[in-house]
Amino acid sequence: MARALGWSAGLAGLLLAVAVASAGLGPVPVPPAVVASVLFRAVLEAVGLALAGPAPPETAVTIVTAIRLPRIALAAVVGFGLATAGTVMQGFFRNPMADPSIIGVSSGAAVGAVAVIALGTAVPLGLEAAAFVGALVAAFAVYLIATRGGRTPVATLLLAGVAVQALLGAVVSLLLLLSGDSLREAIYWLMGHLHRSGWGDVAVAGPVVVVGFCLLLPFTRELNALLLGEEDAHAVGVNVQRTKVLLLAGASLVTAVAVAVAGVIGFVGLIVPHAVRLVVGPDHRVLLPASAFAGAAFLVAADTLARLGAAELPVGIVTAFLGAPFFLYLLRDREVYAL
Repeated sequence: MARALGWSAGLAGLLLAVAVASAGLGPVPVPPAVVASVLFRAVLEAVGLALAGPAPPETAVTIVTAIRLPRIALAAVVGFGLATAGTVMQGFFRNPMADPSIIGVSSGAAVGAVAVIALGTAVPLGLEAAAFVGALVAAFAVYLIATRGGRTPVATLLLAGVAVQALLGAVVSLLLLLSGDSLREAIYWLMGHLHRSGWGDVAVAGPVVVVGFCLLLPFTRELNALLLGEEDAHAVGVNVQRTKVLLLAGASLVTAVAVAVAGVIGFVGLIVPHAVRLVVGPDHRVLLPASAFAGAAFLVAADTLARLGAAELPVGIVTAFLGAPFFLYLLRDREVYAL
């Protein structure tokens, strides 16, 4: 417990430092000391207190709190959620190559979102709601397809996920052909984005991600047992089938809301848990919270790079540029199949 708290506190501190640095970077730079002052005053005002001394410039307050901070907060929430789901999926499948999209969650969300963009009012849901519903429907469709006689073999689940992803990919391609003038918007969403972030998105995604994380955190013992195989996990008292259902449900829920508000952002749930595992080890009591905070810091940093270029990029492109070479390095120089 002390080790888990230590790593979590350290990575939470890293997240705070990255967030402060990110809030100060942009076309109008704001010094870190001013950013810290703005954030400190905002926290005090939220609890009904006031800080004596000169207030920061109003321009800096507006830039930090109204423009940059909502985007940073959403990046942290989405990164936290994707890394949490990635850690659970890698433990569940006993393979560090697994990620949150492996059972069709991202593909289902893509179908929902692109359907709204392409078909407009023909779909009676908003974009985020349609993406969320599509993600959950895809995840549970894969689960139902893979379940026979009350059992859900991991290999069957994986193959069902691959098949459903292929089918949903074809549906997305068809919708893109029908999207007409909305093609650019649809492709931009599929690349992953945070450029339209607002406090409303944070208010929607934040509680779901936190609740999902809190529901998954008590299952770290079961995740450790599943690393030994289902039979050994059952021998030490784990209800394997019930645990698999709950882990899938929690990871799918967290991934669904993250993809719904930010589009398809790759590599966070794949690279971050694997990299953290190399440092803290495979014990999920430490690995799960550490990966969550590391994922939040990683996506905040990646989104900062995305918006600092001459032309703002979708953050999914940046995570791919950062994640793919690192993953290839690990694949070549590390024993990635050994948990």
